[in-house]
Amino acid sequence: MPNKHAAIKDLRKNKRRAAQNLREKINVKALTKQFKAFMRDGKKSEAVEIVSKLQQASAKAAKKNIIHPNKARRITSMAMKTTGAK
Repeated sequence: MPNKHAAIKDLRKNKRRAAQNLREKINVKALTKQFKAFMRDGKKSEAVEIVSKLQQASAKAAKKNIIHPNKARRITSMAMKTTGAK
């Protein structure tokens, strides 16, 4: 446990930020899973709707350095390629 007041405050901030980052990361993973499930079940129209949400979430996470930018591009590329969207 930190002794200095600033270090205690930093610890609180780090925990809060880590929780926020985890939520963003889980959101991207959940959308990816949902997208793949729709494509597996043959529900292309629902999958196309999820693509924009997935693209936004992955780009936002990459912008905040939660996931690597190349991973965000791969996720978007995979989704676009699979649905045939442009």
